[in-house]
Parts: sequence; C-alpha cells; structure tokens
Amino acid sequence: MRDIVVTLLVFGSLPYVLIRPYLGIYVWSWLSYMNPHRLGWGFAYNMPFAQIVAIVTLVSIFMSKEKKHFPITSLTIIWFVFLLWMAVTTFAAVYPEAAMEQFIKVLKIQFVTILTMLLINDREKLIGLIWVIIASIGFFGVKGGIFTLLTGGSFRVWGPPGSFIEDNNELALALLMIVPLIYFLSQQYEKKWIKYGLLAAVLLCLVSVIGSYSRGAFLATGAMLVFLFRNSKKKMLVASIVVLLVPLMLLFMPKKWDERMSTIKTYDQDRSALGRINAWHFSINVANARPSGGGFNIWTPQAFEAWAPNPDDIHVAHSIYFSVLGEHGWIGLILFLTILWLAWRNARWVALFSREHEGYVWAMQLASMIQVSLVAYMVGGAFLSLSYFDLPWHLIAITVVLRDYLTREQVAGVVASPEPAPEGDSGRGKRRKPSIGGPAPRW
Repeated sequence: MRDIVVTLLVFGSLPYVLIRPYLGIYVWSWLSYMNPHRLGWGFAYNMPFAQIVAIVTLVSIFMSKEKKHFPITSLTIIWFVFLLWMAVTTFAAVYPEAAMEQFIKVLKIQFVTILTMLLINDREKLIGLIWVIIASIGFFGVKGGIFTLLTGGSFRVWGPPGSFIEDNNELALALLMIVPLIYFLSQQYEKKWIKYGLLAAVLLCLVSVIGSYSRGAFLATGAMLVFLFRNSKKKMLVASIVVLLVPLMLLFMPKKWDERMSTIKTYDQDRSALGRINAWHFSINVANARPSGGGFNIWTPQAFEAWAPNPDDIHVAHSIYFSVLGEHGWIGLILFLTILWLAWRNARWVALFSREHEGYVWAMQLASMIQVSLVAYMVGGAFLSLSYFDLPWHLIAITVVLRDYLTREQVAGVVASPEPAPEGDSGRGKRRKPSIGGPAPRW
C-alpha cells in the first residue's frame, strides 16, 4: 500500500513540475531527505524516483518561459572549481572505478542543489523549500522524539534506510541542523496552532537527538547553544531550553546513555574514537603523499596498509574535514573550507543588510538561523562523514539566493523605497548601507 501511495504521489506531481520547474526541487528534496519509498517493502523500494523527477525538472526548465537567473558570485565560482577538482581527483584516484561510481552519485546531488539557485529565487519559494526540508527530516525527529519519550530513552533513534542519515549519528546532526529552520518558520506565522506546533516539533527533535545516543551531536548541541546565547537578544529563551534539556538528559535518560556521553572525556580509551584518529592520520598521510588525494572510496585495507599508522584499524574518516582531505587532498580541503566560509559571510551580510529594515526581517531571521545550522554542521561534522550530504549544500545555496535576492532588490530600488510593503509584509523605510565588517547581528 505504501509503495502505491508514494508512486502515485511522485508521478502525480510530474505534470505540475512540467508547468513550474521549481516544484521539481521540492519533490526531489522530499525524496532525497525523507526517502519515502524506503518506508515500504515492495516494488517502489529501489525505484529511481529522484532521477525521474530530476529529468522532468530539467525538461521543464527548457520548456518554461519564466525568466531565469543564476547568481555568479565568488561562492558559486569556488563551488564549480571544487566540482572540477573532484573530477580531477576522480581520474587520478587510487581506485578509479570505485571513485567514479561515488563521483557520479555526488554529481547528481550537486546538480539538483545547483538548480536550486536557478529556480528558487524569491521569498515564497524559499519558505516553500524550507517547509519541504523540515517536514522530510523532521518527520523522523518528531517520530523519534515520541519514541524516546515512550521508551524512556532505552533504544536509539535511527533514520531512513539507505540514506545519508540512516545511522543514528547522522540523523542526530541532520535534526540539529533543521531545528533552527523550524524555529525560523515559527516566527513567520501569527496563527497559534502553526507557531506552537512548530515549537513542539523543535522540542521533539531535540529529544530525538538525545535519544540518538550521538556524542558528536551532543557536542554540536552545546556549540549551538553557546552561539545562540552569545548572539541572541532572547537569552532567557536559550537559557530556558538548557534548563529543560539538562534535567531530561540527567534524570530521564537511562544510565547507559550517561555512560556513553562520559566517554567523550576518555576518548583515548575508546576504540571507536581511536579508530577515527587513525583514519584522520591516514587522511593526512594520503594528502601529503598525493597532491590530489586518494580519490573517492580510498578507505580500503590496501590503502590503510600503505598510509595508516595502524593498518588493521580500518575506518572511513568520520569527519567532513578529513574525509575531503583524504579524498581530494589539501587543495580540496581548502576549497571546501572556503565554500563554508563564504556561505557564513553571505549569511552575515544578509543579516546585517536586512536587520534595520522591517520588510526584510524574515531574511535576517533566516540568515541568522542558517548560521546556527552551520555551527551544528561544522562542529558535529567534525566527527561524521557527511561532506556530500544534501542539507549543508542546500543551506549554502540558500545563502547565495538570499544575498542575490536582496542585491537585486537594492539595485531595483525596492529596498530603499518608502512605499508601502506588499500584503503580508511590514513597511519599508530607508536604511543605511551595511558594513560587512560591522558588529555581528543579534536576533
């Protein structure tokens, strides 16, 4: 029955995608993040739904007469250079066939994510995309939070099978990254049932993160809360979240949860942590020996025999940084870090640009929450292999879209216009030119 429902929904959406290409981004995102076809056990389980939607979206782009605009910025240029460099490292890989297989998978994700910057180009479409993302991933957060409460935290929370976030650790980080986006959406609506429903989803997602038993997510949660407390005007709200979460962790969760979290302090005695450190040394050695790195799928017994301190302890990097370093060398890591830095700068620019203009408060709120999500990704990702996961790249793309949108509004004279705002927005008054080097925005 589930297979039939998913198939009908996907194929039923295709005519609408042909009319409005941006809907293809929505459908593809739903399939990519939620993996609804993997929730069944029949014919739909291995159907290439995402590929079908991507092809129809591409056809729709060529058929559509809508004006299209792709932002050419320093970030998008570096992004394309990174993709080209991954092509170079694939052809120069230690295992070219295995590397090419993974490179094609990464390219498919990157292709549709790049299309996001072409098709999602205004507020309504952006908010629609965020709804799709948080509904797709948040489904597992709400379900996992309820499961954790009902079972007293005795079992771990897992993600959708066959996806980037199947593992408990990856799911926990993805949930942490969408929590700020859910909070952003709660600020966009006046209806209490929507606002409170979204805030309830925030709490259940946080409970699910705790129920995942993920130590990396535990550290990322702490980093997020510190960043929020430092930059938020609503420090009491952040403090209240801490007050709610700490008793839950200490009193509600079973002893085995506390024992697992306590291993953070004794990482040098933890086999899993030592395996990751061995893989990190392996990545450094590969990058030093090969300027292009080892290429995708370098994590093999033969490669560890050649470059790892302990050749018998074979692990993937379990780190977005060392994963890129081992596969694409120092050049690849520099490009990857530059993209993250430019995305952060975009979000900061948007927040500074729009904070004094009521009609663009939504942009400030979104940019600020994306910064919080990036903090979670950059801290939690230090312990997980999620370098090519769709979500951070989608957030990076959104920072590009936001900055480009506000720049076009400024060029068109809309930002400085004293005329009444469109229906649903606050009025717009004159503002001063933002300074990127100014103080950090507070929300």
